[in-house]
Amino acid sequence: MSAAKTRIMYIEDKSGSLNGPARIGRVTFSKSGRSLTYGGRTFQKLGGAGFKSNYFDVDSGDHFWISGPRKDGQDRLYVSVQPVIVDEDIAEEYWTTIRGQAPQK
Repeated sequence: MSAAKTRIMYIEDKSGSLNGPARIGRVTFSKSGRSLTYGGRTFQKLGGAGFKSNYFDVDSGDHFWISGPRKDGQDRLYVSVQPVIVDEDIAEEYWTTIRGQAPQK
């Protein structure tokens, strides 16, 4: 039996506005790839039905934008002063592998 596929992803909550709280963290994909889990929550693909979102939380129905993080760090669709939080457990891998920089402290 193979291990579940994981990947570092950008996760932004779009339920309150077009610029919501955002994180960089490791998600785990379902076997089919139509859903993923992060932080104890399960997200399912919207299949093109969302407005500036591509996943929804299966429990709350809240919409999210979840995508691979960009090398330049410009993951948000709209300019925002809100920080993008990088989960501590993946910070070194994110900064060195994805951003190509020394880990941030």
